[in-house]
Amino acid sequence: MRLDILTPAGSYYSGEVRSVTLPGSEGPFQVLIGHAPIISELEGGDVVIRERGGRESLFNISGGVAEVKVNKITVLADSVQKRF
Repeated sequence: MRLDILTPAGSYYSGEVRSVTLPGSEGPFQVLIGHAPIISELEGGDVVIRERGGRESLFNISGGVAEVKVNKITVLADSVQKRF
């Protein structure tokens, strides 16, 4: 599925992923292939991305909104930092 993370400064991440865990306003939630469409407010916290090849990336966002459509996730984040 496709993941795009956008900030006011532009595109921060774009790629094909197996799953993504997001810091929802009601608690963290994971999006997998075939997830039902939703729109969720995001709080500040960690975004865990599991890419198709098995690689895992960790980012920290300061808040925003996520829109999940059929196998497409768009995250509109206030700001993003790469975590190691």
